[in-house]
Parts: sequence; structure tokens; C-alpha cells
Amino acid sequence: MPEGFYELDWFNPQSNFYLSLHVSYPNGSDRILGERKNPGGDIFLHGNCVTIGCLPITDDGIKEVYWLAVLARTNGQMYLPIEIFPTHMTDHELDELARERPDEPEVMAFWVNLKEGFDYFEKNRRPPSVHVNSIGKYVFGRE
Repeated sequence: MPEGFYELDWFNPQSNFYLSLHVSYPNGSDRILGERKNPGGDIFLHGNCVTIGCLPITDDGIKEVYWLAVLARTNGQMYLPIEIFPTHMTDHELDELARERPDEPEVMAFWVNLKEGFDYFEKNRRPPSVHVNSIGKYVFGRE
């Protein structure tokens, strides 16, 4: 399952899983840090609460998210961010992840980088602008 900063790039009202929204995976960071030969794709946020690598929610949940995304697009908001984290990125939760993955410093460095974007939103209540640098790290700034 992807983790990082993405966007909704297309709607799928004819989904096999009620409704679905396509996630712009892989992004620039995934292409640099992930499996280069086949990073995968076709990641959706969808209903029916079942998954094989996607982000499932209830049918009622996807109906609400889908409708809000349609309203946002209809009103001119073309960029619809989708942020995927391994957990609620508090300091405590990040410490828990570190205890669970003590031998994976690259993964922890990635999660610390994700937390920067999470913290930006928590502080400003606005999504940051997100860019990927040449080594695959997210760089956050103001809109």
C-alpha cells in the first residue's frame, strides 16, 4: 500500500467496488525510492470494504467522499490532495513505529519525512505544497 502525498486524478463511477477514486500512485518519490522496474499502480479509494492493495472504506463513506470530490471539482478545485500515512503521525505513534521497525532506518527516515507534512497541516490547518527533491524526499512549503 502506498504512503505519501498524492492527488485524486480520476473518478470511477463504474467501479466493481461501488464507487472509486484513483490515487496518483506512483508519484515522484515512489519512482525514486520504490521498486524502479514495477512500482505498481491502479490504487483506488473505494467502497465495499474489501481490498487487494487499495484503500477500502464503507459504501456510505465512499459515497460521501466521492460526492465531496465532485462538488470540489465542479466549483473549480482541480487539485484534490490524498495523503496516506501509516498511522496518525503524532510523536507517540512515530515512536511506536520505530519500536516496531528497529532495523529499518530507511523506512523510519521516510516516515519522519511524512511527519513533516502531517505536522505542517496540524499547525496551519491547510495542506502544504508538496514537492519531491532529487533523492525522493518530500519538501513542504506554503501554497
